[in-house]
Amino acid sequence: MKNKIFNRIFSGGLLLLLFGLITACEAPKRKAESVLDTPDHHVFSGNKLLQKEDYDGALREFNLALGLDPKYSPAYVGTGLVYGYKKDFKKAFDSMEKAKDLAKTKEHKVEAHTGMLRLYSMERKEGWLSKSETEFRSAIGNDVGAPAPYYYMGIAYKLSQTMEGVGKAGDMFKKVLEINKELVADANKEWELVQKIQRAAPGTRIGLQIALIDRITRADLSALFVQELELEKLFKKRGVKTFDTSFKSPTSPQKFEADKIAKAAPATDIENHVLRTDVETVIGLGIRGLEAYPDHTFHPNQNITKVEYAVMIEDILIKVSGDESLSTKFIGSQPHFPDVRADQWFFNAIEVCNARGIMQAEDLTTGEFRPQNPVSGADALIIIRKLKDELKFF
Repeated sequence: MKNKIFNRIFSGGLLLLLFGLITACEAPKRKAESVLDTPDHHVFSGNKLLQKEDYDGALREFNLALGLDPKYSPAYVGTGLVYGYKKDFKKAFDSMEKAKDLAKTKEHKVEAHTGMLRLYSMERKEGWLSKSETEFRSAIGNDVGAPAPYYYMGIAYKLSQTMEGVGKAGDMFKKVLEINKELVADANKEWELVQKIQRAAPGTRIGLQIALIDRITRADLSALFVQELELEKLFKKRGVKTFDTSFKSPTSPQKFEADKIAKAAPATDIENHVLRTDVETVIGLGIRGLEAYPDHTFHPNQNITKVEYAVMIEDILIKVSGDESLSTKFIGSQPHFPDVRADQWFFNAIEVCNARGIMQAEDLTTGEFRPQNPVSGADALIIIRKLKDELKFF
């Protein structure tokens, strides 16, 4: 009898000891210091900082949430996204798996599956799109009316860099607009971009890649002129004089010839650039505004402005048509745009592009051209498409 009582006491004590050890291993919760010191509020603040790309600040907020509730799923979604943006995908996926395991409500499950979808889109390893689709289906399986899964699946399809993917992305963004809850403004912006890409119908993979860029560079535009517009072929067909700017080494490095000068490279800052071949080709075509600078640099990563693009388009039209009068056609006329003066050096180029329907006002309400604005990849492609149509007449 005494042995039974002892065994029960011993067993009970052992259980209490094990429970104590388990609870001791858990991270201790901190006490809230104010009314708004809640997991929900810290996650809200963390997501705002995440949108501003303040990743350290966002991580601090998500950790404050976990300090109050170590099992709060949305906080793990947040830390997962932070690590994803920081390219630490081991920690990112670990955090997101915790978020999925701890998610109890439909809302939290949607957030966790959508977060995992976003991580696959960030990392983009083999099979990433299929895995993203699986997470998307799991997310809408919990709430078919949640806009976030559709929006981020749309982003994933856009990143697949195929015209089929662009079409699917458009369907996803339209769904967000139909649901008409969160992310409407973002989805509308993406939907407009998709429409532009579909109108531009890039014919090359690099064209589609550049179409997704917010601000194109001089190197990007060089690639579009060479690959999408096929400008080198067009110039040869029209008999436009071009120049061989590729580097030529002397016949013998040891032999000095006083009457010969070794030809310099077309630009000194493009040697290791991935679009070097396209840049060298464009320099050889001698397009005004897209030449090397006097110091023999090209500045391949410098953004293109609308006015610079207009000057290049005007020069291409002059070279292909052979009509030199285009360069002064609108001198002395009244400007069509309120923010472009007739005495500005680029006035004629803008008017030439406007008259031929190649470039129009940026703001249809005010009629402003906004010459110093950057050019997006999608807009650059639409302009090239219009230029192609115009060049058919020559």
